[in-house]
Amino acid sequence: MAEEEKNIQEELKAKEQKALSKLKEIRQNVSEDDTVPVGALTLRKILGGDFLSAELVRHNIWPLVLVVFFTVVYVAVRYQCQQDMILIDKMEGQLKDAKYKALSSSSTLTERCRESQVLKVLRESHDSLLRISDQPPYIINIPEQGFLSGGEE
Repeated sequence: MAEEEKNIQEELKAKEQKALSKLKEIRQNVSEDDTVPVGALTLRKILGGDFLSAELVRHNIWPLVLVVFFTVVYVAVRYQCQQDMILIDKMEGQLKDAKYKALSSSSTLTERCRESQVLKVLRESHDSLLRISDQPPYIINIPEQGFLSGGEE
């Protein structure tokens, strides 16, 4: 039995030395440039930014630049659209005010041009030589044939 125990101990020492030599070999071959396995992504690594290794960024720089460019363009176009909508609303308000003003002016002009208003103004201003006629207007009939030909037939 002592011999068996010695064999077992020797086997354990040999396995232990083999494992130590493999560990030394692994440590020599490992460098900081090695990539992290993709399957090891966790929420903590994503939120912490650990997944953004130099190699991942290097391989995907153009798609990232394209995404950033489109995001900037989207924000700029949306801002310009909002500014245009604000300007349109402002101009619609001004147009509505102008329409009301034109309607009011038209109404005032119509009221002042009525015959009764004109007569009232003429009565109130005594310095005017214009006055209201007491006789109805005359209808003058002119023969068309003689008038057009200059009176020669």
